[in-house]
Amino acid sequence: MARADETVLEHIPALRRYARSLAGDAAEADDLVQESLSRALARRQKAGAQAGEIRNLRAYLFTILHNAHVDRLNDRRRWSYSVPEEVLENRLARPAPQHGQLELNDLAMALQRLPEEQRQAVLLVGYEGMAYKDAAQVLDVPIGTVMSRLSRGREALRRMMAGAPLANLRPVGDPGKGSKKAPLPCAKLRKAR
Repeated sequence: MARADETVLEHIPALRRYARSLAGDAAEADDLVQESLSRALARRQKAGAQAGEIRNLRAYLFTILHNAHVDRLNDRRRWSYSVPEEVLENRLARPAPQHGQLELNDLAMALQRLPEEQRQAVLLVGYEGMAYKDAAQVLDVPIGTVMSRLSRGREALRRMMAGAPLANLRPVGDPGKGSKKAPLPCAKLRKAR
């Protein structure tokens, strides 16, 4: 039983990274991770000794975290509120100490501009290094859907990082002038870890 707790602890840094990318705020990400771990513990206690061992603990924990995030998004839609512009300006206005940090900030903003489904696929596969099968299990969609969302998300990130406004982005696969692909932005995130 102690070994199971230790393996949960091994996944907390990855859960925090994913939650931070989804939430965009360290405190909210920590709350999200805590909530997902509480849910996992409650399910384990509820199931008791009757439950079999979880085959893929990482995917199981990411699934719980994903569902907790979706629940929070749904709650926010029901209880919408406005935030004064001064608060947003103070939170978003941070000087970048170097060029690399500026690129990471641009990438983080580009990730936030992606549709939720594409962002989740990019973060799970591109950033966390999950296999398509595991990401499909976390998101509760077919593998082909994960691959499609990942492809569209990566292409949108490439275009945004190249300076194309989101409104001017052509659909993926649309041939255009200079269709040379830029390097995948997720590689920059991995280097920053």
